[in-house]
Amino acid sequence: MIKSVCGYCGVGCGLEFEENKLIGDVVYPTNEGKLCSKGVSELISIQTPTRLLRPHIRENINDEYKTTSWESAINKIATKIAISPKEKVGFYLSGQLLTEDYYVANKLMKGFIGTNNVDTNSRTCMSSAVVAYKKSLGVDYVPVRMKDIHDANLLILVGANTAEAHVVFHNRIKVAKKEGLKIIVIDPRFTDTAKVADLHLPLKPGSDIDFFNLVSKRIIDEGLVDEKFVQENVNNYELLKNKFKRVPITKMLKRTGLSPEQFEEFWQLYKENKNIITAWTMGINQSVQGVDKNLAIINTHLLTGKIYTKGNGPFSLTGQPNAMGGREVGGLSTMLAVHLGFEKESIKKVNEFWNTTKVSSKVGLTATQMLEANLDVLIICHTDPIYHLPNRNKMQELIKKIPLVVEINAYENSETSKYTHIKLPAAPWGEKEGTQTNLDRTITKQEKLTRISIDCKADWEIFQLIAQKLGHKKAFNFTSPKEIFQEYQEMTKLNPHLNIYDTSYEKLSKEPFIWGEKITENKEFFTKDKKANLHFVENKLLSEKTNLKYPFTLLTGRTRDQWHSGTKTNLPRTLLKYKELNFCEINPINAKQLNIQEGDIIKISSIRGELESKVIITENIRVDTIFVPVSNRDINFITNDLYDKESLQPDYNQSAVKIEKVS
Repeated sequence: MIKSVCGYCGVGCGLEFEENKLIGDVVYPTNEGKLCSKGVSELISIQTPTRLLRPHIRENINDEYKTTSWESAINKIATKIAISPKEKVGFYLSGQLLTEDYYVANKLMKGFIGTNNVDTNSRTCMSSAVVAYKKSLGVDYVPVRMKDIHDANLLILVGANTAEAHVVFHNRIKVAKKEGLKIIVIDPRFTDTAKVADLHLPLKPGSDIDFFNLVSKRIIDEGLVDEKFVQENVNNYELLKNKFKRVPITKMLKRTGLSPEQFEEFWQLYKENKNIITAWTMGINQSVQGVDKNLAIINTHLLTGKIYTKGNGPFSLTGQPNAMGGREVGGLSTMLAVHLGFEKESIKKVNEFWNTTKVSSKVGLTATQMLEANLDVLIICHTDPIYHLPNRNKMQELIKKIPLVVEINAYENSETSKYTHIKLPAAPWGEKEGTQTNLDRTITKQEKLTRISIDCKADWEIFQLIAQKLGHKKAFNFTSPKEIFQEYQEMTKLNPHLNIYDTSYEKLSKEPFIWGEKITENKEFFTKDKKANLHFVENKLLSEKTNLKYPFTLLTGRTRDQWHSGTKTNLPRTLLKYKELNFCEINPINAKQLNIQEGDIIKISSIRGELESKVIITENIRVDTIFVPVSNRDINFITNDLYDKESLQPDYNQSAVKIEKVS
């Protein structure tokens, strides 16, 4: 029997592989033997007929692909990188990578090509939370673990549909509810998650800042501030208090779409419960004001001192299996490895560690900037930007202009592959080994369950081949993921709070390791004065606004059985049982206005594009708001490309659209 960890969502469930089937690991702390429909079926992702098994190449995207050798493909890639200005080269990575893969790619780009143009699709998921944690706590640190909900009295879920996106964690929430946990769900939709809530607040899209500012004001006005904690540990309290004296309470409440009675019902639950966790994910992060929304939430915990104590804290829920590992290892273009920034001392440390002189102080291109940057070379790894970036018509035109686009993937059916020149077959989950970090800082070893298929390679090997061809054989001479992990582990000593050096590759094969526990125990903040920062934020109404022509607000989100672009879950129904993947939720009032019936096919249009979907009429969504899941591969033809100015994360949850009946 081989033990491993799931490669789908950020929960990271323990698995056991036995006689060609997967079962949950009963002793693994995250899931205690439970698996969701994706996890239990993950072997299908290895066996699917959509696997990419050999290198392919073409000169022009209008040509047919031809199979090629690894040597020929790597030669072409390395030659193009070598003759291109370094700022014209980009690596677009993914939370599907293992930490060792991330490490090699990051080391090559930042340490030896000499540009910070290496970013990850986590930019579209978690970057607003990363920026907010750094601004408030001084470091990208999630101060809550999944098990902590058993010590909480109240769980506030905002912009998070755990029943669909974090299924096994949601099961744990239901267990905690039976133990006495109260649950508030704040969401414009009455989701499957809201079904377990003690209170559902159908907040108007885009008003999260108004809501949490109202909470902070009531905390101050009713004397619920932990004065001792704030005085000793928090900056900017008097400034915030003065700002809140002048906030327009009635106007803010009106913007939330809630009645005074609804807010009071929330407030009574909030006041009555001692230990509070606020958890959120894409519904908060994916916004033109995503960072400010995060800060508004974190403010409530800093004011009350409900942080770094049992059952308390602001808890951002990571979407991908190793998005957090990517953040730790430096996979974002806005940081160096091991949570270091671009200040002179950090650059000196990284240069010395890697024995190079090429680390740049210039922040690199983010994933949301790369297609607009006139690159000469773009390497895309285990992700699908043409599918997942907003304003797809624009992105399709931009990628056509890049002279060399390389896709490293385990599957051949991505939307991006229509625009690439070279496709390299990578080993998927089950055919590779290495480490990943779950959404609550739990590091686990992912084991190899079967041999690597035909002509595929692990991602770290592919980046190492490129590095060696570029002349960096001494720095890239790894023979196993273990060697990479050990070098990375040594590097974490440059930033001691990231205490991954306290475990080992061998230990991780037997049990997971949680880094950063001493930060919580010691109540440490990592700003210059070691105090957390309160930030006054206000709703600037920057999202796309509806109008007479486009009167509906489009919301997007996941469905339970779908994963990203569906390259390994959108398989024939005979292989995997699905919930519906393509539908549009609409309120009965709007359906009646448009003479639309249940099951009708409709066209949804924005100023950027259009798609078709099937109608579901439900009172579970606000009037003048519709919901289309991201499992509709055409979703981003209609989403807008407004970005948060600090995190550069897209505003996927407030696009203005219109609806027309097709049949």
